[in-house]
Amino acid sequence: AGMILGTAAYMAPEQARGKTVDKRADIWAFGAVLFEMLTGARAFEGEDIADTLGNVMKVEPNWQRLPASIPPRVAQVVRACLQKNPKQRMDSAQGVRLALEGAFETAAPQTVATAPASASGGRLAWMTGLAAAALIGAAAMTLPAVRYLRQTPTPAPPETRLEIATPATSDVVSFAASPDGRQVVFVASGDGASRLWVRPLDTTAAQPLAGTDGARSPFWSPDSRSIGFFADSKLKRLDLSGGAPQTLAPALEARGGTWSADGVILFAPNGLRPLSRVPAGGGDVVPVTTLGAGQSGHRFPQFVPGGRQFLYYVQGPPETAGIYLGALDVTAVTRVTAADTAGAYLPTGPGSAEASREGGWLLFGRQGTLVARRFDAARGALSGDPVTVADALAINAGLNLGAFSVSATGLVTYRAGGAVGTQLTWFDRAGQALGTLGAPDATQVDPALSPDGRQVAVSRVAQGNTDLWLIDAARTTRFTFDPATDKWPVWSPDGGRLVFSRLRAGIQDLYQKPSNGAGTEALLLASPEPKNATSWSPDGRSMLYGAISPKTSLDVWVLPMAGDPKPWPFLNATFTESRGAFSPDGHWVAYQSDESGRVEIYVRPFPGPGGQWQVSTAGGKDPRWRPDGKALHYIAPDGHLMAAPIASSGTALQPGLPTALFQPRIAFGGTVVVGTRQQYDVAPDGRFLINVSVDEATAAPITVITNWNPEAKK
Repeated sequence: AGMILGTAAYMAPEQARGKTVDKRADIWAFGAVLFEMLTGARAFEGEDIADTLGNVMKVEPNWQRLPASIPPRVAQVVRACLQKNPKQRMDSAQGVRLALEGAFETAAPQTVATAPASASGGRLAWMTGLAAAALIGAAAMTLPAVRYLRQTPTPAPPETRLEIATPATSDVVSFAASPDGRQVVFVASGDGASRLWVRPLDTTAAQPLAGTDGARSPFWSPDSRSIGFFADSKLKRLDLSGGAPQTLAPALEARGGTWSADGVILFAPNGLRPLSRVPAGGGDVVPVTTLGAGQSGHRFPQFVPGGRQFLYYVQGPPETAGIYLGALDVTAVTRVTAADTAGAYLPTGPGSAEASREGGWLLFGRQGTLVARRFDAARGALSGDPVTVADALAINAGLNLGAFSVSATGLVTYRAGGAVGTQLTWFDRAGQALGTLGAPDATQVDPALSPDGRQVAVSRVAQGNTDLWLIDAARTTRFTFDPATDKWPVWSPDGGRLVFSRLRAGIQDLYQKPSNGAGTEALLLASPEPKNATSWSPDGRSMLYGAISPKTSLDVWVLPMAGDPKPWPFLNATFTESRGAFSPDGHWVAYQSDESGRVEIYVRPFPGPGGQWQVSTAGGKDPRWRPDGKALHYIAPDGHLMAAPIASSGTALQPGLPTALFQPRIAFGGTVVVGTRQQYDVAPDGRFLINVSVDEATAAPITVITNWNPEAKK
């Protein structure tokens, strides 16, 4: 038991693995001998036994060696005998005999017998004649006139599932199968910074990709030779043949991209904006879609075969949200279906062009499962009943993104699980968890502690709508009730008011409301550009907010809360600056910027002018002051919470060397991206309240499905 017995070059794959064998292993051996008789070469060769066995299990014979003169039926028999999966192999010698019945009716044995007998040609003619004699003898032994290959259709290959274990990750939804179905790229941290990893499916090891620190939402080029991704508030591409990543366009948030065969990349530059396009080699960025009434953003596009039509997800209230179908240079769009996640198009057969003529499947997340429905892209219409692909699907509800991907060859990949859970957790400076606040939730983001540290305001989704909620030690209550999208809360210094962003009909303005819930929301600032408040000065006179300019960069502005209400730019450069935060004394503003080519933390005096000091030394995001103003905290690229001493004297500042405090499992990725999300805050007593992922340590492996065919199961 468990021993491998036999001659390596003629062993069936199951035999080479030491598994139980039956008569189908003999059929394999017959096929290997027949291949050698017809070609003069072994079907499986190697320098030693180990190499030979490896080729038996993984490599196909060189079918080009089969002589063109043999009848097609003979070639079919050889292939049927050498199927690596025994379930797809011919199962008996009788079946082989029936398959060969009449195989040489059109052959000309006398021609073979009288072929010129040169040194090499004579040997091949002798082998071909020997094969012919053996096959004619086998055929003569059969009496039935059954035509096996004509009467028995080739069975559909069986569905198989395998799992890919990945290094630790808090971004379980960021992965993609290559169009050729041979590789999977995913985001993971391993022992260092979060970055892209690639796992070829014919190997057992994944490799990290240099230059992709902080990457999210990867997608492939049509030829599977390049990868697009988002990092450092930019859309980038990496050619697997070598070289550093190339920046293609600004992209404040990682909200998905797709690459057409015509060299067009369609992507979401911001979760609150329409889709844009850019040439795959770089160039002008051109808007493609338009936000409709009630829509708050377009994201996660995917081209369908043909390269003009594309699927994408529309965020908004339940009557508007869902998967849509659009086309390049066409304004009309079609709402395909309501869904919890963006969708993916799966061809029905090999080759996307052929599949597109027959229609395919639309895969999407629904109520925690991965489902599929028949989809006709030409009409933008679904048909038939939903089919369950996976019973449990990991979903990032805040992004409307499911943990699944498909390839043009029909490969399906997914991670099992449910909604990506998060939990507000208290930590001390040493990283010791001190307790939790509120219940676990899959949608809450942007925790903002009240000045007294007794409440936290968050944005979270309930019944398809995003509102502000207040959480304290006793209860969780809804704070805003408008059908619009309310996000990014900021407390007034006295704790009496909350300022937040409200997104309605594609316009995002600032509103305020008393924190005790009395009164209604009042419009604070209306302007065309999307904006979000980030910090309120200790004296209550100034509000910092981030505004997205037409050039798709992010700048820091000041809104006077007393006197002249006209906003003015505090930081307004050609690069991206965001997350402005007042110091406890109101004399300094910390912020993050990519002016060096990497996102770093800086400090400037307020209201200026004055100097500029870099605080972080190796990347950082989300600056938050310690309550005494003597240190700045931020998140490093590897997810560590950092502390940098700050000393000031008059108009001069002296940052100290940053030190790592601990590495929390920050929700939705602890990577450095210039965006508007934050996942932690600092309490008046110096504790940290962090929105952590509760699923990272047990992130499910990526399941790979080959030959998924629900029709074959009926």
